[in-house]
Amino acid sequence: MAKPGRNMFEHRRNSPLPGGTTRKPVRRIRPAQALGLALDGRRAYLRFMNFLRNMSPVRAYRDLRVFLAGRERYELGFLVAAMLVTGFFVYAFAKDSYFAPAYKPNIIYVEQWPATRTDAEIRAQQKIDAVTKAKRLAEQKAREDEVRAGFKKMDDRMTSWGL
Repeated sequence: MAKPGRNMFEHRRNSPLPGGTTRKPVRRIRPAQALGLALDGRRAYLRFMNFLRNMSPVRAYRDLRVFLAGRERYELGFLVAAMLVTGFFVYAFAKDSYFAPAYKPNIIYVEQWPATRTDAEIRAQQKIDAVTKAKRLAEQKAREDEVRAGFKKMDDRMTSWGL
């Protein structure tokens, strides 16, 4: 029984430990050691690297086969359903995270012409510009034809399905 006026656990703190010491020495661990990091270059950098030694794709495949072989048919159906639902949500979040590229204005610079320009000068410049204008119109028509062909293909496919 503890003596009156003393903490009832105080006698345990002051009792000698084996070896004649009264207190157990406290070993200080540096933060790098606590994480398993080496303090110098002679030792292994991480002590947990041996964990990866036991990993093998062949073992994982065998383990999966054994696991699935022990399951009932309905459990496999629920497994596939759960994977599909999870996959749908991953796809939905990935698709939702797409942002359209920022709008970049198409700046068209206009040439400044003097007010004293003659009709002959205007016609000469129009002949020069007609070549680039025809090229731009041909490119635009080609893009429109490509889009129109894609829509026609989809329309033909839907018609063949009866829609």
